[in-house]
Amino acid sequence: MRKNMTPDQQFARLVRVSIFLFVSVFGYFMFADAVMPMTPQAMATRMVTKVTPQVSGKIASIAVENNQLVAKGDVLFSIDSAPYELAAEQATLALEQAKQDNAELDASILAAKADVQANQSSAQQRNSEAKRLDALYASRGVSQQLTDQAQSDAVTAEANLLAAKARLTKLVVSRGRNGEDNLKVRQARNRLAQVELNLSYTQIRADQNGVVTNLQLEVGSFATVGQPLLAVVSEIVDIIADFREKSLRGIEPQSTALIAFDGQPGRLYHAKVSTVDAGVSAGQFDANGRLADPQESVRWVRDAQRLRLHLELDHQGVNALPAGARATVQLVPNSGLLGFLAKVQIKVISTLHYIY
Repeated sequence: MRKNMTPDQQFARLVRVSIFLFVSVFGYFMFADAVMPMTPQAMATRMVTKVTPQVSGKIASIAVENNQLVAKGDVLFSIDSAPYELAAEQATLALEQAKQDNAELDASILAAKADVQANQSSAQQRNSEAKRLDALYASRGVSQQLTDQAQSDAVTAEANLLAAKARLTKLVVSRGRNGEDNLKVRQARNRLAQVELNLSYTQIRADQNGVVTNLQLEVGSFATVGQPLLAVVSEIVDIIADFREKSLRGIEPQSTALIAFDGQPGRLYHAKVSTVDAGVSAGQFDANGRLADPQESVRWVRDAQRLRLHLELDHQGVNALPAGARATVQLVPNSGLLGFLAKVQIKVISTLHYIY
């Protein structure tokens, strides 16, 4: 028959049991943190694209609603295209004018070539006449005045020929390449292409599949180039998790993990580690010209550094979760027993997070 314990004995027994439980729990957490690390510092993130117009103007129409699912290429809203249509028409007219100028230059070049030929014939005739009169003057057949006049006419004809050649050269240079590939036409086509591109920018389209959010547009409001007007949240979910750096020993891409979201306690999603970030902001320093600023701490044991890794979900049904949904991530070891303990551990912790 057991002897009733005294109050002191009962207290001593309670102390021993408490110490045993504390040591057991402490030992379990030390063991679990080493072989099956877990972190509650995780969340679901999505790529967010800020939609900004590339041309300015009044908003003419809005084709979507807030929180509407859109596909890449869908029209989100449009800007009044009238000014850009007029600019396109003006650029088209400028291109036609450039082609017409080319035609006029072609005609002028033909006329200049004919003028060169005419002046060349005249110069040859004047030179021949001057030589003939020089020969006659030598035999006293003509006067000095006629000889001088013939020589002057020959010089004038040569000068006219040079002027005609210069005008032809100027017209050829101004015309540029033959056909419609000269400088003026290419410049006109470039301006037309630019205004047509601006005209296409009046239709603002989605650059990716996603959900429209933060839609605060009204027809008639003014859109400015580079000013974000709404956001498209990608459908692809990226899970980021921050672990203590000592917990990531041996963790490589494609390592197995379990994820529990706070909004769905007890439900586990299987995932794979995709990448581990190359660094964190604590390891980045600005080249500001100042001396080093060593970190000071009065603690004997400093806080552990956390590194970020990214995970890919095997199940895409979680895509309905909003960006920023908090989660708990459990890295699963290859051992069957440890894998079972890891699964139990994350279920318990996720339930506590839901209650808390």
